[in-house]
Amino acid sequence: MNRGDAPRKTLTPAHIAGVAAFALFGGLLFFRPDLAAVPLGLFVLLCLVAPFLPRAGFFLPVTSRGGGDGKAVALTFDDGPDPAVTPLLLDLLGRYRLTAAFFVTGQNTERYPALVREILQRGHDVGNHSYRHDPLLMLRSRARLVDEITRTQDLLARFGIRPLSFRPPVGVTNPRLPGVLKGLGMECVTFSCRACDFGNRRIGGLARNILRKVSPGAIVLLHDVSPPDGGRIAEWLEGVEKIIRGLKAGGYEIVPLSELIGRAVMERLPAPSSRDFS
Repeated sequence: MNRGDAPRKTLTPAHIAGVAAFALFGGLLFFRPDLAAVPLGLFVLLCLVAPFLPRAGFFLPVTSRGGGDGKAVALTFDDGPDPAVTPLLLDLLGRYRLTAAFFVTGQNTERYPALVREILQRGHDVGNHSYRHDPLLMLRSRARLVDEITRTQDLLARFGIRPLSFRPPVGVTNPRLPGVLKGLGMECVTFSCRACDFGNRRIGGLARNILRKVSPGAIVLLHDVSPPDGGRIAEWLEGVEKIIRGLKAGGYEIVPLSELIGRAVMERLPAPSSRDFS
């Protein structure tokens, strides 16, 4: 299948809700015509709200947590890499012998290819987080959505990998995303535990916010980008370390995302492209 081609659609909660809404509309037309528009209005409202719920899986299957009975969680980092913080984070993870998943943007992959190599060399997974990290990406055209994902896939192929997991910016989805991802052989992976740090714009209480929400199977969302003022990197790094220590103290095992969800986050290409960044 060509990249971005829309495959045969599968039944989703959105389809089921839509069919139910129209069925109720038809039935009410005969018995309570004054209420006939209500189910359609509720369906429209649901379509407007559901995309902003990262765990909803309304338009497509979404992986937001792992299964199993053990107290395992996975750490994931979005929006990077960033030369001011990613090397520090990699050293921290190395000291604790932890493997994380980095959902990188295409722009930062182009800017900092050495950091992407370092992430991979240290044994971490890399996922696709779109090219520009446009918060309004899901309001754009299908062509723009395809371009944002495939452009990043092409960039990461230069490192000899193909991400199998896509995390949409801000966790927002839309009805076009499932067809695009299926055409690329990818799946949507979001999160179930976040600090609401707004891309490290609000890092106060980072560890407290995570540790009070975490539960077995959680996919923890953090960010490896510099705080806006650039002077709170040490505070951010301390917060991440407190999360690691707090999870361990609480009896949690921090495992690779691929292990938590039971499938690969990325795959190695048989023969890495001869193209490379300088």
